[in-house]
Amino acid sequence: MKKLDIYILKKFLSTFFFCILLLTAIVVVVDMSEHADDFVKSGLSAFQIFNQFYLGFIPRIDAMLFPLFVFISVIFFTSRMAGNSEIVAILSSGVSFRRMMLPFFIGGLFLSFLLWLGYQFVVPQANRKWSDFEKKYIDVNFGPTLQNSTYKQNIYFRIDSNTYAGIKGYDTISRSGSNFSIQRIRNNKVVYNLRAMNFHWDTSKRKWQFNNVVERYLNEKGEDVTFSSSKTISYTFKPNDLRKDDYLKDQMTTPELDRFIVMEKMRGSEMLGTLQVERYSRDAIPVSVLILAMIGAVLASRKVRGGSGFHLALGVLISVTYILFSRFAVVFATKGNFTPLLAAWVPNLFFGFLCLYIYKKAPK
Repeated sequence: MKKLDIYILKKFLSTFFFCILLLTAIVVVVDMSEHADDFVKSGLSAFQIFNQFYLGFIPRIDAMLFPLFVFISVIFFTSRMAGNSEIVAILSSGVSFRRMMLPFFIGGLFLSFLLWLGYQFVVPQANRKWSDFEKKYIDVNFGPTLQNSTYKQNIYFRIDSNTYAGIKGYDTISRSGSNFSIQRIRNNKVVYNLRAMNFHWDTSKRKWQFNNVVERYLNEKGEDVTFSSSKTISYTFKPNDLRKDDYLKDQMTTPELDRFIVMEKMRGSEMLGTLQVERYSRDAIPVSVLILAMIGAVLASRKVRGGSGFHLALGVLISVTYILFSRFAVVFATKGNFTPLLAAWVPNLFFGFLCLYIYKKAPK
C-alpha cells in the first residue's frame, strides 16, 4: 500500500467516523429530550438507562443510517480534494483513474464488512435490548391498549409435515396460554390428538409444561385415552415462534432467523415473505455501502462550480432515490408477488449498473 492509498483511506475513514459520531451525539440528545419524562418515571439511574436503552438504541440508529453517511462522507472529502486540485495533481503524476479508485474500494469494502457483521449479530441484539426497554418503561405509559397486544388469540400453525397445533389464547409476556390442542394426521386420518386446559414455558427445562392433559391414540381397533394432570413435552416451536409481531425478525441473529424461516416455511406462514426480505437485506444492505462509496468517489472527483455544495446536494438526491427504490421493492415483495431475493438485491443491481456507467463516463 502506497502513501497515496494511506492518505485517501485516512481521510475516508476519519471523515466517516467523525460524521457518524456527530450524528449519534445529536440523535441521543434529541431522544433524551423526548423521553426525559419516561426516564424519570422509570426510576433508573443514568448508567442503567444508558446500559439498558441507549446501548440498544445507538447501534440500531447507526446501522440504519450507515450507508447514507458512508456516501455523504466520501462525497464530502473527495469534493474537498477536487476543489483543492489534489485529484488533478494525482492524475497528472501518472496515476491512472482506476488506480486512484483502489483506496476508495478498499475503504468501502472494509465498511461493508463492518456493517455486515453488525447486521448478522450486533444489531439484532441491540434491537432486542431497545424493544425490551420500550415495552417495560415507555410503551406502558400509553395505557392498557398497547399491553393487550401481547395477548394473542386463535393461533393455528403446523409443527411438522403431519402435525398441526391450535391455541385459543397465549400471553407473550408470561409465556403461558390456554386451550392447547395437537392433531397428528396420517393417510388423511387423525391418529393422535392432545388437548390441554393451559400450558406455559418451563425456562429451566426449556420445554412446554401442560396441565390437565387428555391424549387420544386412534387406530383401527378404536382409541386409547390417557389423562395427565401435568406433562412436560418438547416441541419444535419456542416462545419466540408464538409472538408473531412485526419486530420479531429484527431481534433475531441471522442463524436464529434462518431457523425461524425454515419453520415458518413448513407451517405455510403468511409472514414468510417479510422474513425472507429481512434475511436477504442483511446481505444486500452492506453491499450497498460499497456501491454508494464508489458512486460518491466518481461523482465528487470532478471539480465543478458549486464545489462541495453541489456534490453534497447530488449525493443526498441519489441517497433518497436509493432509499425510495428499496422501500418500493420491499412493499412489492411483502404485499405482492415480487420475489424477496430480487426485492433485496434489485436496488443494488440498479445502482451497481449506475456506478459502472458513471465510471465509464468520468473524465480520466
